[in-house]
Amino acid sequence: MYHHSGNIARQSAGSATGVLEPLAPATDAILFQRCTWCGTAMYHRLLCPVCQGGDLRTERSAGVGTVRHATVVHRNTPVARNVSLIELTEGFVVRGRVMGPPAAIHSGDRVRMSTVKDPVRGEPVFQLLDEPYRAWH
Repeated sequence: MYHHSGNIARQSAGSATGVLEPLAPATDAILFQRCTWCGTAMYHRLLCPVCQGGDLRTERSAGVGTVRHATVVHRNTPVARNVSLIELTEGFVVRGRVMGPPAAIHSGDRVRMSTVKDPVRGEPVFQLLDEPYRAWH
């Protein structure tokens, strides 16, 4: 958080900050929040969606999850791209992009974060953990 004197005070990950750390180093991790009262994990919230508590601590995600919904978008882009909702193992959902042909990404596919931000859209980018076997489809 910013201090009026111009100095920057930084709290470490895992501490009760209430907001995501704006100065967190660019690592291959997604920062999320966990309510200290009920334990709910959430992404970019000011209050807990379950208990409405404001005492949230910042944690780092391992970046592994499951595609919950994938769609192919054709507008405002020269080529089709996928937009997916990824449920990470910590229990929160994030919107991102899964690398690969957009039509090959399906609900239930396991993914791992590749980079924290897409350089154009600013969303996390994921890659498939297991190559899907869809020979019978």
